[in-house]
Amino acid sequence: MTARHPHRYEPRFLRLRLPRICVAVYGEDATELLHKAEQLAGDESFLEFRLDYLANPLAAIPRLKQFVESYRQITTIATCRRAVNGGRFKGSAAAQLDILLKAADAGFPMVDVEVETAEGWKPEEFERLRAKTAILISSHDFKQTKDLDGTFARIADPKLPADLIKIVATAKSLSDNVTMMRFLERNSDKQTLVGLCMGEQGIISRLLGFRAGSAFTFAAGFIGEETAPGQVTASTLRNVYRADLVDAATKVYGVVGDPVAHSLSPLMLNAAFRRENHNGVYLPLHAKKLDDLLRCVRELPIHGISVTMPYKQEIVEYLDKSDEITARIGACNTVVRSQEGKLYGFNTDVAGVVRPLEQRMNLQGVKVLVLGAGGAARAAVFGLKERGAEVTIYNRTSPKGQKLARQAGAKTIARGNLVKTQFDVIIHATPVGMDGKSALLESKELNAKYLFELIYTPAETPLVRLARAKGMQIISGSEMFVQQGARQFEIWTGKPAPLEEMHRVVLHALAQREHAGGEPAKPERAVKTEKAISATKAKTRTKATPKPKSKPSGKR
Repeated sequence: MTARHPHRYEPRFLRLRLPRICVAVYGEDATELLHKAEQLAGDESFLEFRLDYLANPLAAIPRLKQFVESYRQITTIATCRRAVNGGRFKGSAAAQLDILLKAADAGFPMVDVEVETAEGWKPEEFERLRAKTAILISSHDFKQTKDLDGTFARIADPKLPADLIKIVATAKSLSDNVTMMRFLERNSDKQTLVGLCMGEQGIISRLLGFRAGSAFTFAAGFIGEETAPGQVTASTLRNVYRADLVDAATKVYGVVGDPVAHSLSPLMLNAAFRRENHNGVYLPLHAKKLDDLLRCVRELPIHGISVTMPYKQEIVEYLDKSDEITARIGACNTVVRSQEGKLYGFNTDVAGVVRPLEQRMNLQGVKVLVLGAGGAARAAVFGLKERGAEVTIYNRTSPKGQKLARQAGAKTIARGNLVKTQFDVIIHATPVGMDGKSALLESKELNAKYLFELIYTPAETPLVRLARAKGMQIISGSEMFVQQGARQFEIWTGKPAPLEEMHRVVLHALAQREHAGGEPAKPERAVKTEKAISATKAKTRTKATPKPKSKPSGKR
C-alpha cells in the first residue's frame, strides 16, 4: 500500500453545491459593504466579500458575522488579497492569515488565498485554517494566458491544501479562450477548478467555462463596480446571456468586429433566443485579427457569427460557400458554421436596408442617393438595384465609389452637384457621426423626402438633426439593425424572428444610453444601493471624512 504524504489533503468541496455565479462585493467600510451585500441578497446566492478593500478588515468581522448568520442561504467567500499579489491589503502574510482565520470563525464557509502567499505558509498554519473552512487557492496573471498547466501543477502541490483551485488569466485574443477551455477540459476532473480569462476578449470563458468544467465564474454586483477588465454584472450574465441555462447543447453565436463593445446585437439576439425558447447564447467577440477569429470559430466551436467592421469584405475569401447576393456584393455579414466545420456566408444587410423602405414605398424607379462604398453601402446599392431603384453613389474616396458603381450598374455624383440634385431617399452608410459630433453632408446638400441613417448608436446623429430641421422624414438605424438581425435569426434557427420584441429591446437600450449620456443606465438596484449607503452614512458620520474613491486594483 502506498504511503500517504503527511501533508496530502483530500478535496472536500463538491462542485454541485456551488451556484454558477459568484458576485464580488467591496466597499470602503463595513457599512457600505454590508448595504451592497444586503441589496444583492434577494437575487444572489453566492457572494465574495473583498476584505482587502476595507481600511480595517478585522474591525468589520463582527458585522460580517451577523450577515453570514442572517443569510445562511448564501454561500460566501472571504478574500483579503495582498497588494503584492494584485489586491489592496498592505499587511503581512501573517496578518492576512489572522483576518482569514477570523472570517472562518465568523462563519465564512470558504476563503480565497493567492498561491504566492500560500506557498509561504507553514503546514500548521494551513491546518488551523482548514479546520474551520474550505480553502480556495488562486492565481492571477494580469498580462497574458500562458502555461496554465504549469500553474495548475504549482497549486496542486501536495503541500498546499486546496479544496478548490482558481486560475485566472488575461485574454489578449479570442484564441486565449480556446486555451482556457482546453485547460479546463483536461483538468477539471482532477479537482474542483475555476478558470476564466479577464479582459474584453475573455467574455467567452466567463459564459462557456461551465461547459468545459469550471465550477463557477465571477461577476460584479452593480454597473461601475467591476473588479476586473471584462467582468460584467451578475444580472447581465443571468438575464442577457442566460448563464444559468448554458449547457453542452447550447449553440454559440457572436458579433465579430473591431470594436464591438458598442454593439446591441447581444442584447437583441439573446432576447430573441429567449422569446423563441432557442437554446443559444450570443456573445460580443472582439477580434483584432481575422485569423484569430477563424481559429476561435473552428475550435470552440461557434455555430454562427454576425460580421461587422472591418471584416465584412475580408472574410469572404475564407467562406466555403456563400449565397448569390453575398458573392455579387463581395461582403458578408452573416456566417453559419456547419457540423463539419464549413463556413457558409450570407448578407442580411440587404434585408436590413430594403425591408424598411419597402414598408414605405414601391422601390421601382425610386431615386436613391447612397453615401459610402463600404460593406453596408454595397449591400444597399446591390439590394436596391435588384428592386429597380435608380441608385447614385457619393463616396469621399472617388475611385472606390466609382468601382462600386461599375459593379452594380449605378451612378456616381460629385459633391458639388449634391446641392442641386433631388432624391427620394438618402441612405447614409458611413461611420461618420458615430462620435455624435460630425456630419458627412451639410444641410443644403440634404435634398430628399427621407433620410435613412444606418447608424443606430447614437440614436440621433448630427446628420439626423440636420435632416429633421429641414423637415425630412427619418428612417432610423435601429430599423435596419433589427431587420438584418431578424434575418440572421431566421437563417440560424429556421424560425420566424420575434421582430416586435427585438425592436422593443433595442429601442429601450438606446433610450437608456441616451439617459446615461452614451453609456448604459445603472439598474434600479444599483441606484437604490447608492441611496441607501448615502443615507446611512449621513446618519452615522459625525463629521466629514476624506473619501478616496479609486477603482479596484485586485482584479479577477
